[in-house]
Amino acid sequence: MTKTVEFFYDFGSPTCYLAFYKLRELEEEGKLKIEYRPILLGGIFKTIGNIAPANIPAKGKYMFQDIIRYAKRYGFDYNFNPHFPINTLNLMRSAVGMLEDERFVEFNDVLFKAFWRDQKNMGDPETVKEVIEKGGFDFNKVLALSTDQRVKDELKERTGKAVERGLFGAPTMFLDNEMYWGQDRIFMIEEQL
Repeated sequence: MTKTVEFFYDFGSPTCYLAFYKLRELEEEGKLKIEYRPILLGGIFKTIGNIAPANIPAKGKYMFQDIIRYAKRYGFDYNFNPHFPINTLNLMRSAVGMLEDERFVEFNDVLFKAFWRDQKNMGDPETVKEVIEKGGFDFNKVLALSTDQRVKDELKERTGKAVERGLFGAPTMFLDNEMYWGQDRIFMIEEQL
């Protein structure tokens, strides 16, 4: 039986980008099934008093070099986004709103590539509109989802529940209710499988 891996993520994280594609590779190989858990990483940091690794100069410098190493190792295209950090609140709301859409994974693919391959300024509304429409999605539908109060509340609730489960960053994965933080721990998930 194929086991499910819960994947907690935010588009604004380059390590979530790597994890998204690595987990998808494993899913395509039949090794696992992904259960997507969009959350607001900034909300987690604020709730628990954590800060992004990039905000610590030495750690940030190392982390961005390490991401390049992992992207090469995985064979993924990666380009640091010069607009980083980008507020992802509305984009993560749209991800929550799109959860039941049959093209949900493709929607995530379009946004992750815009951030971490194509270096788009995803904090600019016109750029977001262009990216979403170029990806074949109805921008007005996506915009409506991101402003729907039920969707806003759901993202807030998902982020709060993630904190209750012990999340302090992203990507975070759960396999058999055991937590794995960071895309560089995916090999441990493979070993467990």
